[in-house]
Amino acid sequence: MRTLYVALAIIAALVLQTTLSPILDRVGIAIDLGVVVVVFVGLLTGPAAGLLTGSATGLAQDALASGIVGVSGLSKTLVGFLAGVLGTAFVVARPVPRIVVFFGASLLDAGIFFGLHVIFDPRIAPPAVATVLVRAIASATAGVTAFELMEAWPRFAERRRLARSKARVGGRGG
Repeated sequence: MRTLYVALAIIAALVLQTTLSPILDRVGIAIDLGVVVVVFVGLLTGPAAGLLTGSATGLAQDALASGIVGVSGLSKTLVGFLAGVLGTAFVVARPVPRIVVFFGASLLDAGIFFGLHVIFDPRIAPPAVATVLVRAIASATAGVTAFELMEAWPRFAERRRLARSKARVGGRGG
């Protein structure tokens, strides 16, 4: 069942990425939702799942893009594995460490991706440092927000369930 959720998260990230990119590019915001999903899964489930999620996400992005196939697959595979290692080696349960991990993972992904592009196709110029930093900040913000929502959901559902049961009990007794 967990594999299905990861596959749906990858598909949702790719759909949102392709849908929102033209809109966000106009206002100067770049985000890589693929990195967000890869790091999220890596932190939650460990290095093996992070590696597999990174490989699937990266190869799917490569298939959708018109660049060199395998470059994004390799960069996201390494990022997913390292996020999983960090998630098992350190306590990454608070927002600040998560921001650091998402930010660093986004920078690492961009470094590997554009480094490999420079090696294989020197005609492609790497993006400006500001663009990479904005993408890393946006990805870190999205990743931490996803964690906060995931952790808040059970509390919200429990409060809602309790409110419904109180309403049922109060309605019968009066």
